[in-house]
Amino acid sequence: MATIGVGVDIVAVARFTRAMERHPKILGRLFTDAERHDANARPERLAARFAAKEAVLKTLQVGFGATPWKSIEIRRGLSGAPWVLLHGPAARLASQKGVATWHVSLSHTNLTAAAFVVASSETTNLAG
Repeated sequence: MATIGVGVDIVAVARFTRAMERHPKILGRLFTDAERHDANARPERLAARFAAKEAVLKTLQVGFGATPWKSIEIRRGLSGAPWVLLHGPAARLASQKGVATWHVSLSHTNLTAAAFVVASSETTNLAG
């Protein structure tokens, strides 16, 4: 496997919480039903998922608006470990870049939420 890109993002939980309170519909625009369920309505968990979505965009070397937020889904596996699931435009973009595997790590406290994302291809990078 070869690394295609990496992305990291940090979100201030208090700021994210204020945004959710001021704009209640934002949750429906940013997160799928499954993501909201996985986060159990905890702001720090939602902030970490938002950070992961931003990190995915950075990994793909694109910015906001390149794909709808809900086309990047951060899910929780049976073990509790997060994983990335892409739909529609985000899936097409990742495919064009050769992404075969996503690795994601989330972390949060009451103050901050962070995500680190690595995208890998199936081919081995023989250069260098």
